[in-house]
Amino acid sequence: MKVRYSYLPEQFSNCDDLWRELQDFVYTGDFTLGKPLTTFENSFAELIGTRYAIGVSSGTDAIKLSLKALGVGSGDEVITAANTFVATVGAICELGATPIFVDCDDTFCMNVNLVAEKLTEKTKALLPVHFTGYMTDMRKIKSLADQNNLAIVEDACQSILGSIKGKNAGTWGDAGAFSLHPLKNINVWSDGGIIVTDSDDLDKNLRLMRNHGLEDRDTVTCLGVNSRLDTIQAVVGNWILPQAKSISEKRIANANFLDNGFSDIPEIEIPPRPNDFRLVYHLYIVFAEDRDGLLDYCLQKGIEAKIHYPIPIYRQPALKFLGNKEGDFPVADSHANRIITFPCDQHLEHRHLKYIIESVSEYYG
Repeated sequence: MKVRYSYLPEQFSNCDDLWRELQDFVYTGDFTLGKPLTTFENSFAELIGTRYAIGVSSGTDAIKLSLKALGVGSGDEVITAANTFVATVGAICELGATPIFVDCDDTFCMNVNLVAEKLTEKTKALLPVHFTGYMTDMRKIKSLADQNNLAIVEDACQSILGSIKGKNAGTWGDAGAFSLHPLKNINVWSDGGIIVTDSDDLDKNLRLMRNHGLEDRDTVTCLGVNSRLDTIQAVVGNWILPQAKSISEKRIANANFLDNGFSDIPEIEIPPRPNDFRLVYHLYIVFAEDRDGLLDYCLQKGIEAKIHYPIPIYRQPALKFLGNKEGDFPVADSHANRIITFPCDQHLEHRHLKYIIESVSEYYG
């Protein structure tokens, strides 16, 4: 049996109505900041629970523009996770700011108990990453930010509809950044991103910044960038957004199925599943003994397992200038050697999940 990783062919396998909507849209010529984008932004804000949502060209730009709108720039420090994807760190560095890393814990998010010791007079913002569909403990992050007058931008690119006690990812800080990349839980047909906020000022400034700083066709009120979410992608977004809740529920159900199956395999350690947290499993990751051997075996069996990520971001060659060295973040290092990601998306059937469990069990004998 083959258990593929990418679900994109199935995600859009039955979308004749979407093709008709796209055809009708093309005839309008409303390609830039058009009506479907406004519809998508309003629907996304309602789904997440914020007053505003601003469509931009990528999740990376969602992070970068949020930080910039909050005044982060050259010489500032932004605290973030030592095990995140490069986009988080790239967004900080593009602004001339310095990423300050915090080690993760076994939820794959930053260990919030280690954040305070990283604060300096240069700290401008906290950038928690809700990695894999988990949630950083935003209750502690919010308290720390309030005590120290720090901005918060949530990297919620992997955690749409993740929540703590019913309060969604993206709604805890000044702004929340989401990705619409094709491999995200809610996706479009290209790169795309969206920022959510309750702030009138941030909403106004971000709409200017994403569109060259143009207040109208002839008036430039600030120096912005070209980072609009294409309206044609918003048409796709409007088609898939109503499925957001059912997609997350199915992923949660699949993760629970895998958890139950793996619980009988001593060589597999299931990460903590915190009470009051809604985890949405953009990535389903467990800890495994002899991880590399298990990975090879799964690939031989047709299971497209992966590692997210074999080299933590703080050890990447591009970030040598920060002066970090291997061992500075021991939990991130340990994870890189022990974690394995299994397919868990909403299109998988129980027979696929059973095959994963049976194959892992076979490997360990």
